[in-house]
Amino acid sequence: MRHIYSGKVRELYETDDGVLLLVATDRISAFDHVLATEIPDKGKILTQLSLWWFERLADVVPNHLVDAAIPAEFAGRAMACQRLDMVPVECVARGYLAGSGLADYRRTGAVCGVTLPAGLSESAQLPRPVFTPATKAPRGEHDENIPASAVAGLVGREVAGELERITLEVYRRGAELAGRRGIIVADTKIELGFDPGGRLLLADEVLTPDSSRFWPADQWAPGRTPPSLDKQYVRDWLTSPQAGWDRYGPEPPPPLPEPVVERTRDTYVRAYESITGRRWR
Repeated sequence: MRHIYSGKVRELYETDDGVLLLVATDRISAFDHVLATEIPDKGKILTQLSLWWFERLADVVPNHLVDAAIPAEFAGRAMACQRLDMVPVECVARGYLAGSGLADYRRTGAVCGVTLPAGLSESAQLPRPVFTPATKAPRGEHDENIPASAVAGLVGREVAGELERITLEVYRRGAELAGRRGIIVADTKIELGFDPGGRLLLADEVLTPDSSRFWPADQWAPGRTPPSLDKQYVRDWLTSPQAGWDRYGPEPPPPLPEPVVERTRDTYVRAYESITGRRWR
């Protein structure tokens, strides 16, 4: 087994027989910084939630998982995968108006070139889910929203159509299943890649708090921001006076206080338990 890549929150290894091990650490990132403080069990929660979703999306799109042993040191936090030629596009589906989509709409009346009805408020449900892709920025830089038409220039018209179709189908299935558990999937980002046979496979993580915006349905209303079951609490603390940190300055973020760590972990656990109906051990 050799180490071949370090991401913000993941490590990638390759075994002697060519199987990739995607290992989710307990690191957490915010504002393009990897924080010094880890969130206990975060990597295991994201891995187990992704595995739950991969099983339920198998009839929508095949995935990168392969049947191979996971080393004991990575138990619970690693997936055995096949190597893919990854598509250079962040595939995003939105069903509600929030985040960068809200900013685009307020500026242009559209999101990634998709014109939306006038007068929509923050957190409003869209008339239909929309495909809002983004470029994959280098580490330390921001992804940038692009029109769906621009994707064809990157990967070709046929592949672009498949990316849109798969992304929206994954979103619809995820929103339907999570909705039964009282969770709104406001938006989600997925990763796709080609296997050696030319098939598009779902890869990385899927429908987790790190790749999606989850809202408790009973706390949602148009015109205001519902509490998110993700790392938004960390972002909010980092930009608060208590943190004393300038996100645009040269200094790295400060360590997270224990209450922030505990609440963030509880949020990840709540997302897992709410969606799967299972107790986190």
